[in-house]
Amino acid sequence: MPSLNITFTEEELEAVRAAAAAEGKSLKQYVHDLPLREKQRLQFVGYALTWGDEHRTEFDEAFPDEVPPVRHGGREAEAA
Repeated sequence: MPSLNITFTEEELEAVRAAAAAEGKSLKQYVHDLPLREKQRLQFVGYALTWGDEHRTEFDEAFPDEVPPVRHGGREAEAA
């Protein structure tokens, strides 16, 4: 199976060890899981942004006072 040899400073390695311990994982398992978790995080963010874009009009209609001023024809909202 392919493997990596990763170089860390002492401070970096200590931080990674602490993070692994906080999750109850071995250092090897923690470092293995990081890119997989990042891939899942990016996928989640992508889906969340798409969902937000798809529902923006519905939200703006339901909460007109929450629409940012820039969304009102590119002008700042007038002072009340």
